Amino acid sequence: MFNILGGAAAKPLTAADAIARAAKGEVTILDVREAAELAASGTARGGVHIPVSLVPIKANPGAADRENGLDPAKPVAVFCAVGGRAGMAVQALQKLGYEAHNIGGFSDWVAAGGPVSR
Repeated sequence: MFNILGGAAAKPLTAADAIARAAKGEVTILDVREAAELAASGTARGGVHIPVSLVPIKANPGAADRENGLDPAKPVAVFCAVGGRAGMAVQALQKLGYEAHNIGGFSDWVAAGGPVSR
């Protein structure tokens, strides 16, 4: 598969892939849902939480109040409730220089056997 720029397209990262890679410390898990959503359902154990509206600020490597759990040198697997906000966050992260992947919704994480913290 090739992208429109002529290079090989990146292989999509599934929730199952993200779980395996997170267990090895190879990827950061990012939940971009709102705090009330996390309170209602929990979130990925060991993941980072930044509401989607704050991703451009909190993920900016040059910002003084950057989220310390994000490292631009480490891939980021992003989820939200269904996948739409994760897509927006992935675009923002890529503009900031991150390798970022939309792994869908929290239910995808849970269905793939991802650990949950409540």
